[in-house]
Amino acid sequence: MLDIENKSTYAEVLIEALPYIRRFQDKTIVIKYGGNAMEDDALKSSFARDVVLMKLVGMNPVIVHGGGPQIKALLDKLGKKSEFVDGMRVTDSETMDVVEMVLGGSVNKEIVSLINKHGGNAVGLSGKDGDLIRARKLVVKRNSQEVKANEIIDIGHVGEVDSIDTEVIDLLTRGDFIPVIAPVGVDEEGQSYNINADLVAGKMAEVLTAEKLIMLTNTAGILDQDGKVLTGLSAEQVDDLISQSVIHGGMLPKIQSALDAVNGGVNSAHIIDGRVPHAVLLEIFTDVGVGTLINRRKA
Repeated sequence: MLDIENKSTYAEVLIEALPYIRRFQDKTIVIKYGGNAMEDDALKSSFARDVVLMKLVGMNPVIVHGGGPQIKALLDKLGKKSEFVDGMRVTDSETMDVVEMVLGGSVNKEIVSLINKHGGNAVGLSGKDGDLIRARKLVVKRNSQEVKANEIIDIGHVGEVDSIDTEVIDLLTRGDFIPVIAPVGVDEEGQSYNINADLVAGKMAEVLTAEKLIMLTNTAGILDQDGKVLTGLSAEQVDDLISQSVIHGGMLPKIQSALDAVNGGVNSAHIIDGRVPHAVLLEIFTDVGVGTLINRRKA
């Protein structure tokens, strides 16, 4: 029931959102969905409602999701040890079967079901559907001091994006559906590959000429050396933060995907705190936001 005493606050929120609704009508927003937002039931429902509202006010949300913890849980249940090289899961044929089962099956279907439960029309896809994501094997190199040369490490069915065919996404968007994409690709020989969801989301935003790329994380955004959230950054400023090692470690691949997207034509990338309920709406429809905004590089 609406609290009459606070009715002006509700009105102010709606008024603040109005110009953003107008500005982003008919615009594509690519969202990388992962982290705590995928594991907490309340946050799952919060995210689903956000996406439905975005569609209802005229935006075109496209979701790319991860699923690392869910993959690990099933591998553990099967008694298969998870191994990583430079943060990437070593993926043999048996592990790839599990990856496809989890990402393209249980995780994808749960997201679709939640969105539909809250009044949306979502359709689940793997990158293999409609030749959506063409992949190539990821080559991992390490510098070997013994032979003073690059050592090539085979981590199995781990890939990177070779190309994206947006025809099936365009078809779904025109039909008022919300695409939900599992980051699995296929090469020319029909071999399946597990691809980092951040990388897929960035490339997807680029080829769709999206208005925004939004990446949900388990942090408040890009932090300075004092732990303060940085926002309103240019691509050049992000480059400087990387060179100064302010941005480092596990955040680097995510930030690089965001940079590649804005350098490739996406108007802005957002690294936001997925632990905050309705984080996506707060970032898009309010002046303050809940994370780090990165703007396109100046011409």
